Amino acid sequence: MGFTKPPTQALKASNKLKRQELYIQHKKASDKERREARFRRKKEEDRDPSLRAARLAKNSAVTLDQKRVWDDVDDDSLGVQVDLERLKRRRMEEAEAEEQAALEAENGGEDDDDHDSMLDSDEEDGDDAARAKAIERQREKRARRGDSAAPSMASTNLDLTPTSLALKFPSLFTDIPPPTPKILITTSLHSTLHREAQLLCTMFPNSSYVPRSAHRYGHRYSLREICGFAVNRDYTAVVLLKEDLKRPTGISVVHLPHGPTFHFSISNWVEGRQLPGHGNPTNHYPELLLNNFKTPLGLLTAKLFTTLFPPSPEFQGRQVVTLHNQRDYIFVRRHRYVFRDKRQTEKSVAGDDGKEMKGVEGIRAGLQELGPRFTLKLRRVDKGIGRAGSEGPDAAQWEWKAKMEKDRKRFNL
Repeated sequence: MGFTKPPTQALKASNKLKRQELYIQHKKASDKERREARFRRKKEEDRDPSLRAARLAKNSAVTLDQKRVWDDVDDDSLGVQVDLERLKRRRMEEAEAEEQAALEAENGGEDDDDHDSMLDSDEEDGDDAARAKAIERQREKRARRGDSAAPSMASTNLDLTPTSLALKFPSLFTDIPPPTPKILITTSLHSTLHREAQLLCTMFPNSSYVPRSAHRYGHRYSLREICGFAVNRDYTAVVLLKEDLKRPTGISVVHLPHGPTFHFSISNWVEGRQLPGHGNPTNHYPELLLNNFKTPLGLLTAKLFTTLFPPSPEFQGRQVVTLHNQRDYIFVRRHRYVFRDKRQTEKSVAGDDGKEMKGVEGIRAGLQELGPRFTLKLRRVDKGIGRAGSEGPDAAQWEWKAKMEKDRKRFNL
């Protein structure tokens, strides 16, 4: 008599020893069925490799980033959740479709110049229909076009900055070459984050830390007074580090001389000395990598960070600062890289399409984290210097609200 799998109802037997025995039999039978199904599927896929490809495509995990929902509007103002690259591509395709329809209408009009008004109206309707069909074809072609294999690692293109954003923040988006960054770093009143402020000085080049105290007979300088002091001494930005329970909880970045001001919350602060295998930073200007900033608000935030680092990095230092945006959280990391020979057990460098990149078959890059590492989340954007220094109905250009995260598939940056 062969082995039979006990039914699920038998696992609820009142006798404990009998229940354990039935459970073991049930588990062995289930494992045997899965193993036989796996080997049977393997034989079928060896005979027909297309079955394996279809199974892997069906079982691919779908992340929230791939489910991301965009606003279906033709608007690039601040706060609208649109992909500026897709919006620009769509506008170009619609313009090309209109030009093509206009050319077709002109060619048709040259052939038939003697039609009456009724026929002319019919031609106009036909031109509109042709234009609509051309736009629909472009949309279908755009819908069939797949996203990148690694959309979360897409670099930020600041050339997509909309004109409305440049007019609203002319001090950030200007054609004049910006001066060399000079940053003043300070803390909140009675702060104990002196070491953390010194670590920020090592991350931002040309920065200096000024402790901020308010003793009994001292004057409590406000953020606006500190910014006025910094403007007179040719500083380009002020960074205010906030604390709670002796831990960094927030950071405010003021772009001088007139703003705007960005307020971020800080989480997961880890110093470099707490990282296993960490390195020590040098005074070289680092490279800056900005990943996955796509919306108008994201480009505005990315532009702010570009003003905090010199535009010409010193490559001999081999240091890179990465600001990676994912689901509105900005992960800040600092590494030192080195190029070395590929080991036999390692794979070659692959591109976004999964194929090996030519010319770098025997080269791999090694990373050593320098620290500190922390995570930022944008909370508010003020037009001027802080909330008190911003006036008018548009004083707060953008502010985070809890209802924004009600739909987990919508992101602001």
